[in-house]
Amino acid sequence: MYKVLTLNNISVAGLERLARDKYEIASEIPHPDAIMLRSFNMHDMEIPASLQCVARAGAGVNNIPLEKMNQAGIPVFNAPGANANAVKELVVAGMLLASRNICQAWQYTRTLQGSDVELGKLVEQGKKQFAGFELIGRTLGVIGLGAIGRQVANAAEALGMKVIGFDPGITVEGAWQLSSTVDKAASVDDLLSKVDFVTFHVPLMDATRNMINAERLKIVKNGVSILNFARDGIVDDAAMIAALDQGKVNAYITDFPSNTTLRHPKVVNLPHLGASTSEAEDNCAIMVADQMRDFLESGNIRNSVNFPEAIMPRGQGQRLVIVNKNVPNMVGQITTKLADAKINIVDLLNKSKGDIAYTLIDIEGEVDDVVLTSMTSIDGVLRVRVL
Repeated sequence: MYKVLTLNNISVAGLERLARDKYEIASEIPHPDAIMLRSFNMHDMEIPASLQCVARAGAGVNNIPLEKMNQAGIPVFNAPGANANAVKELVVAGMLLASRNICQAWQYTRTLQGSDVELGKLVEQGKKQFAGFELIGRTLGVIGLGAIGRQVANAAEALGMKVIGFDPGITVEGAWQLSSTVDKAASVDDLLSKVDFVTFHVPLMDATRNMINAERLKIVKNGVSILNFARDGIVDDAAMIAALDQGKVNAYITDFPSNTTLRHPKVVNLPHLGASTSEAEDNCAIMVADQMRDFLESGNIRNSVNFPEAIMPRGQGQRLVIVNKNVPNMVGQITTKLADAKINIVDLLNKSKGDIAYTLIDIEGEVDDVVLTSMTSIDGVLRVRVL
């Protein structure tokens, strides 16, 4: 029986993927084999010695201590693309909020008082201050062309917009999913100087922190609208407010309110709604539940942020699952231990990612505690499991 600790409410659609005769699931459970979570902050949490994997029902993993997981040999799974449609639709809504001054106009209308005739006059008098512009023919800049960024770019083109994208790490597979008419920017600065809207779809890291700052706001087109549905910290809020006050920026739509932006009339602050749809929550939970189950039951790794992709069809006999530091001669030492015990290898897969190496070995016969102890004692081996 595998024990699964849930640190947030996880969609029932995902939990139902875990058979109750194999999995015990609870928000409080000792010695868990797996943790499922959404936004819970694990950085100050004591990691259980029993833990085998972590499954984040979402894309970002800033709330998970990846280095600590690497040192313990624990893979962290996420759900890239599962919430992409939800975020894409909110980005489109954000562009409409910015271009048509919808929130400001709604707030104005809520304050009106009088008879219906008087209201009609006030509406006609006030609407001029909320006149906007259409999206068709405008240019959208998309920084980060992963699963979400690609959908945003394609949707914007379908609305009649021009799109410029920037992502130096885009994969061949990702490029195939992107409209062929999306222009490529040479750099972030190159993109910012050409667009009427800019949206971010990148993780928060040293390279992206304060990506929009005072210096970059000097080079944007006058009247640009900026949308941040990616991560808090990508936009320097103080610099943004200054640019709004100067009239350099038309509007700022953000999913990450702060005291700096909260009351500004040209900022639309949303309470982190990017993936907050029932469909996205279901999709994320289903994806990570399937990945976690495949790992626990077969040792396969799919969509891990810190481990390599490793998928090998399961044979009839025992399978060894080994996590070790990515250093020379580890596979040689492991297979020598098996050879010394006269255990035949049926199939073997070895993959690495950064400092982590991962090996699946299907064998004939069974390994005993003596062999397992000898493998675990190899310098650099972090974990050994038998399935």
